[in-house]
Amino acid sequence: TQNRICMLSKIVGEGAFDVPKNILTEYGEIAEKNIISGNKIPGVSVLKYVIMPNHIHMIIAIDKTDIAIKISGTSRAPSPTNKIIPHFVSTFKRFCHKEIGDKIFQRSYHDRIIRNEKEFQMIWEYVENNPMKWEEDCFYTK
Repeated sequence: TQNRICMLSKIVGEGAFDVPKNILTEYGEIAEKNIISGNKIPGVSVLKYVIMPNHIHMIIAIDKTDIAIKISGTSRAPSPTNKIIPHFVSTFKRFCHKEIGDKIFQRSYHDRIIRNEKEFQMIWEYVENNPMKWEEDCFYTK
């Protein structure tokens, strides 16, 4: 979110028998709806996501065989996968901002290519456990 303002969810609960729960705000519910809608983009599958108070993690699979983009020209032409993630993020933010009536997300985002099963499992677990480790998160703010 812009300026890391906690507006997407609230993490409640403090550990052991009070397992932290991630409760979406109205803005978080709008974000979730638009993440799920992202599965309608040809060649894109949102495999896992978590909406944290001030940021979102997603694992997105790209199926190059399902992308209806023709590549022509030199070998320097961008591949379809290089266009899909920016398109997905841009569309996601645009629809969220339109429904909310204000821009709540910062311009930039961080992406990473998962290159093997070990990385996939590590990142999956990170996304899965992120709400329980909120106070240790680099984006944590009170």
